[in-house]
Amino acid sequence: MDHFSSKDMALSAQKKILSRMATKSSVQMFIDDTTSEILDELYRVSKGYSGNKSEAQKVIKDLVKIAVKIGLLFRNNRFSTEELGIATDFKKKLHQGAMTAISFYEVDFTFDNGVMSEILTSCRDMLLKLVNTHLTPKSHNRINHVFNHYSDPELLTKLYEPSGPFRPNLTKICKGLDKLMEDGTI
Repeated sequence: MDHFSSKDMALSAQKKILSRMATKSSVQMFIDDTTSEILDELYRVSKGYSGNKSEAQKVIKDLVKIAVKIGLLFRNNRFSTEELGIATDFKKKLHQGAMTAISFYEVDFTFDNGVMSEILTSCRDMLLKLVNTHLTPKSHNRINHVFNHYSDPELLTKLYEPSGPFRPNLTKICKGLDKLMEDGTI
């Protein structure tokens, strides 16, 4: 028997359209100012660390596409009860990661790249489990790309150097994370 659902087709079309229009101006419709500022700083860190503007843009674009697609799935009630439990665990882990990032920033020489890397890897694994049946392998690759990039121990070590070149970026990232936690966003 042929299974057709206009709701499924509409959701698929929305995901496709959103994946093609993940530009800075269109992102403003889906991502608040604080998150946008954090993404800008993450871009600057990636560009400064890798020395590759196009790679830094690709990481941020992948991050935005994934966030928008997951938001779309959530708004369209596509997650099962079990998946919503995974989403709740992911949000808790993300909150823990934000608190850890801020703590490492506030207290010099406490940074442990193993701890941050483990939190980010755990977040990646939960996210992949959450979207396993909803997104394509290409989207799964985007998730891996983003999390593998930002959980790189060398990048994290450079980011957290107390007198390092990325200290101003880290300051803005942590202030943004703090605001998102206060607002209850993460």
